[in-house]
Amino acid sequence: MFKKATIVAMASALLATTNVGAETRLTIGSTSTVSPFYGYFVSISNIINDNMPGYRATTIETGASVENLVRMGRGQIDMGMITTDLMGDAINGEGKFEGNPVDARLLWVYFNIPQVTLVRQDSDVETLQDLDGKPFGPGLRGSATEAATQAVLELLGIQPKYFFSSAQDQMDAVKNKRVVGWTASSMGHSVSASQIDVGSFVPLRPLSLTEEEAKKIQEGIPQLNIEHVPAGAAEGYPAFTTWSMGLGVAATADMDEDTAYNIVKSVMENRGPQTQAMPRTADLDFIALTLQFANTALHPGAIRYFEEQGYEVPAELKEQ
Repeated sequence: MFKKATIVAMASALLATTNVGAETRLTIGSTSTVSPFYGYFVSISNIINDNMPGYRATTIETGASVENLVRMGRGQIDMGMITTDLMGDAINGEGKFEGNPVDARLLWVYFNIPQVTLVRQDSDVETLQDLDGKPFGPGLRGSATEAATQAVLELLGIQPKYFFSSAQDQMDAVKNKRVVGWTASSMGHSVSASQIDVGSFVPLRPLSLTEEEAKKIQEGIPQLNIEHVPAGAAEGYPAFTTWSMGLGVAATADMDEDTAYNIVKSVMENRGPQTQAMPRTADLDFIALTLQFANTALHPGAIRYFEEQGYEVPAELKEQ
């Protein structure tokens, strides 16, 4: 994808990698601007721009992980936010990517994101099974949350009346009683600012997986993790069990090794801007987190940096 720019290519500079003189442009797909994770990707662009001379990175708003992987497959962006559960489907052309495989490689994982399903307390929904036939938002359209929520509910035999929309529209629909609830990514074991925002308008309660449901997910969708969230995710919330995935960054497989190496090195060695954007990442070991959640091949540039730091990368995370 890295090639000399022509006058024609310059017109689409924001949607593809081009070189203008000695400057290589990188387009990074993120998520909705209302998401707590959008600011993180702005910090990544800034880190690249400040620490990689000759590169100019731009973060763009997208529909999150599914859309980012689709755009990588089309050559429209160079890297972007993904979730580890989607990487295998994308590479193998399965699920949301059936018949359209994406040649992408994981760079790093920076967070574990439990998926929290919240419903209005004034609804009659007290379990996931109660969502059957009810109007419900599965998550930001085109996101990993949406894909995972639909996969989980289908596996459990639950068929809500899905309300597909932007993150903001789903939040407004909960407030306006057009849906009983919605699923969104939390900030670790704390709900996100957007979830708190909705809860300030209408009392909410989290839905929990039963032991039997959790077992079905572990067996039927092994790329998802089961997360036990302790009481206090928000004021008054009891402990609950849900599904989760690793949140990370992937790049197209044709990104050259040196570029990927320097991006990963810059990100790993300049944590300050990332901590300012997402304070909960401050104490996380990104490399250890990557090796814990990755279930597809890492980019050779990431592998080189991880091994330089003394980490052993399992053979299954290297291209064969």
